[in-house]
Amino acid sequence: MQRYDPDFAPDPTRWLELDEGARIQLAEQYHRKAGIPLPSVRAHAVFHAIVENQLALGVPAVVDALSRLVGQGLDRHEALHAVCSALAEHFFELMQSRGGMLAEASQARYEAALAQLDAEEWRRRQAL
Repeated sequence: MQRYDPDFAPDPTRWLELDEGARIQLAEQYHRKAGIPLPSVRAHAVFHAIVENQLALGVPAVVDALSRLVGQGLDRHEALHAVCSALAEHFFELMQSRGGMLAEASQARYEAALAQLDAEEWRRRQAL
């Protein structure tokens, strides 16, 4: 796999054959070439890679959220960002929890956040 374009789903088998560093590098290259201003291209690419991994693995809550958001009118890249935002909030919550959160409870909260994602609300948040 030579290129990554978040507007098109990568072939799951080919994506998962890459090592994690290569996946992140592909996402970084896309954003640098596109000239998208970001505080940290690397951090942004890491989140893209994680969500693409979840999609390639067929994680139901992630697949459903992306499909729903695209069905509500977001392009695939925008929908990935919405899912990445839920993932970022999930990571932040995990880092803030004292004594650690049980994996099952943490996953359930992430899946609930994904289920609540809505294209209209995402657009409103982006307009702020």
